[in-house]
Amino acid sequence: MSAARIPVDRKVFDAARNFYAAGLNYKAHIDWANSRGGSHKVPTQADIGYRSAAALIENGEAIVIPADSPGPVEYEGELVAVIKTKTKNVSEKDALECVLGYTLGNDVSERTWQKTDRTLWRAKSADTFKPMGPFIVAGIDPMNQQIDVRINGKTVSSYNTRDMIFSVAQYLARMSRYVTLHPGDLVWFGCDAATLPALQAGDLVEVVNEAIGVLANPVVRAKA
Repeated sequence: MSAARIPVDRKVFDAARNFYAAGLNYKAHIDWANSRGGSHKVPTQADIGYRSAAALIENGEAIVIPADSPGPVEYEGELVAVIKTKTKNVSEKDALECVLGYTLGNDVSERTWQKTDRTLWRAKSADTFKPMGPFIVAGIDPMNQQIDVRINGKTVSSYNTRDMIFSVAQYLARMSRYVTLHPGDLVWFGCDAATLPALQAGDLVEVVNEAIGVLANPVVRAKA
């Protein structure tokens, strides 16, 4: 299969040995979170977190809000890098050479649980909370990608990846100093600005990029 445009499916998920995610990587998103009572500082280095690959779902599959979720549950449309080669101690200059291609992710987040769960295990990694797709695309500039989010056809978020605090190359280089990157590993790079309105059962949420396509997922709520 050509590396230029690979469908995101269960084979891609099964190949993900590690699933990494940048937290606060856009200043406008930090400012917005602080306006809601947060106390986040702009990070001084490219720190990374972890997510559960068990939460990954494909384009078209349903995001399931747990029955006991107090909400709000919010979208976070993000750029995702898929690693191509085993990589250790790579320089920023050469870091992008270890990337197979880029896709889209929706870092669905339960905000009440995010405030109370010390490791964010439910808030960020509940089943179905990580839609990803629809394609892995090579040959695009990760630092100049327009990402939009639509809910029920209405654009609710729009930003460009050029506004990252730390670039894709900076993240990959710093990560590789301490952890070996493996083929199939996933690295998500955060979102910008507000992530409202909250998702509701019956919604269709779409993360959109011209080169990668549309990641579309319906939202349902589990029965108690």
